Amino acid sequence: MAQEQPSNPTEYVTVDIYDQIYHLSGQDVDHIHRLAARVDAKMRTVAAQGRTVDSLRVAVLAALNLADELAQAESGNSTVATQSGQVRAASLRGLLDEVLEDERKIG
Repeated sequence: MAQEQPSNPTEYVTVDIYDQIYHLSGQDVDHIHRLAARVDAKMRTVAAQGRTVDSLRVAVLAALNLADELAQAESGNSTVATQSGQVRAASLRGLLDEVLEDERKIG
């Protein structure tokens, strides 16, 4: 018997964030590209405003900025917006875990 393929199979995508290449997986490649572009842009903005060249510090500051944006979006009274924000936060945590695991393997 032939097995049915999942409706949204996991795909692999390569992204460039702050001049580092990451190989990620997910069901929505375009979404992953948009997230990576957003993180890259936020890191470059933070780096341009600060004095640090340490990419880890830039990443943490960018993460804090993105977390603040998410918190502001969640502070609205809309339950749908809050649920959407929670789903997006969970997705971002998963992507971050993958990136950190890759970094641990390399470093």
